[in-house]
Amino acid sequence: MSTALGTLEELPEDYRAAMAEAGVAPLWPMMRNLLPHGAPKPVTASGHWSYPALRPLLLRAGDLTPVEKAERRVLVLSDPGRGAGAMLATPSIYVGMQLLLPGETAPAHVHTPSAVRIVVEGQGGYTVVDGEKLPMEEGDLVLTPGGEWHDHGHEGTEPVIWLDALDLPLFVYLEGSYATEGPLQAQRNRPDASQVEYLSAGLAPARRRGGGARRYPMMRYPWARTEAALREMARWAGDGPGNGPVEMDYVNPETGDDVLPTMGFTAMMLRPGEAQSPPRLSTSAVFHVVRGRGRSVIDGVTHAWGPKDVFTAPCFAEIDHLAEDEAFLVRIHDRPLQDKLGYYEERAR
Repeated sequence: MSTALGTLEELPEDYRAAMAEAGVAPLWPMMRNLLPHGAPKPVTASGHWSYPALRPLLLRAGDLTPVEKAERRVLVLSDPGRGAGAMLATPSIYVGMQLLLPGETAPAHVHTPSAVRIVVEGQGGYTVVDGEKLPMEEGDLVLTPGGEWHDHGHEGTEPVIWLDALDLPLFVYLEGSYATEGPLQAQRNRPDASQVEYLSAGLAPARRRGGGARRYPMMRYPWARTEAALREMARWAGDGPGNGPVEMDYVNPETGDDVLPTMGFTAMMLRPGEAQSPPRLSTSAVFHVVRGRGRSVIDGVTHAWGPKDVFTAPCFAEIDHLAEDEAFLVRIHDRPLQDKLGYYEERAR
């Protein structure tokens, strides 16, 4: 079957003018842009953001703009394929670095997109979600799902910085993105559910029959427990490289589903000297380095990464990781969305 398609310029000028007047356009000149043969041709390019380069810019933002004026003091990590100012890192994932200084609070709001915060540095920060006060320690993953009220504050003495990941691009594309402002929340006088109700894997609070599971029962996933689980998994798999990937998905403790409807989060451990070459995936991804050093080659582009850096991979990218020393990363991806749409795919290298 021929794949040659006509171009718009081949059509008579009067016909093009008549189509424009009627508010229609021919599909055939654009079809291969919309439906390329064999595999997508992403606009997204792999990016790398060095934390030592970002941190001074964030701190200067703190000097230049009070949080009351900024509401959320964030530097957006823009996809290099779309250029500076792009409000996304991959087609479905927005990421930004957010700063909160000692004594600051940010107003409460609720919005349609869902978000996750991965704490990068600092102590004394907290997030309040639906009235529940959640401490923020380095590496913690904190949910602020769409439709849930949240605010945050800082009771410590040094800056707190975290990585925001949102499914904002989806809601912008659907023209369904909005937020509602509100007063600071009244905080519950108890620890967060991760320290009380879901302290141990395999156990959940007893429910009254017919009560059903809460949609988001656990809002904070402490890094200390995540790292301990990865280390135990590595111990049983064998400590040396070449014994298979050490990865664990963040899940809803009541249902086992992904923590959010459209974004998934996977904790990774790379042993010293370990190389990984995963299959080509239909998902795009953002990698946050919690700790460690290494390099990743993504579609032929080498990123040498260190602690707290961020790098990205477009869909169907060829990815090769190599850890220089012990490394822990969190991979943010859109597999939950693709599973729901029924097109998640893996291709062998």
